[in-house]
Amino acid sequence: MRKIIKIAIDSPAAAGAGTQAKLIAKHYNLYYLDTGKIYRFIGYEKIKNKRNFNYKLIKKKIQNLDLKSLQNKNLISNKVADEASILAKDLKIRKIVHNFQIKCAYNPPKKFKGSILDGRDITSVIVKDATLKFFITANVKIRALRRYKELKSLKRKITYQEVLKSIKKRDKSDYERRYSPLKKTKDSILINTSNLTKSACFFKIKQIIDKKLKLNGNI
Repeated sequence: MRKIIKIAIDSPAAAGAGTQAKLIAKHYNLYYLDTGKIYRFIGYEKIKNKRNFNYKLIKKKIQNLDLKSLQNKNLISNKVADEASILAKDLKIRKIVHNFQIKCAYNPPKKFKGSILDGRDITSVIVKDATLKFFITANVKIRALRRYKELKSLKRKITYQEVLKSIKKRDKSDYERRYSPLKKTKDSILINTSNLTKSACFFKIKQIIDKKLKLNGNI
């Protein structure tokens, strides 16, 4: 089996993990998977197709999932996020998604030097042996403001207070769910983005990654 770089990131909603993961993926030529978007994808499918929504359909959708489908702007809505948070508590659904995530993490396309996944249980469950693990977080009000601005840029009719309420609800669900709850593992490096610009945060993470890869002989 070829030796690949595996980077795992966990974070609460709107902490900036996705933005940083994309920057890291591009810089180091890593295959990127936003695992939270998979649950949003399933949530969106349930909202669209409640009558025929079942485990067999989910399994088929995930097995044939094209990552371009995760770029659908409809997945960003609070309604989809809330539905995704509920579905993420279902062990059967988690097992289906888990298999897809493992495939992406350990068998990325050969043109990539490795993989980077971000989500809620990546460091603790999906990629336990990751080359590097990060836990990215930020103050809840700052996270809510970021998501509010993102939704407003998409012309969504929503208030900041509604977004803040949704973020707090999702945090409670993510941290307290029975299966694979969001938590910082002991070997994860904490990155608080509250007072960091996107570029400053990336530079900080890059320094950590470069040092690790140099020690491992990857660069």
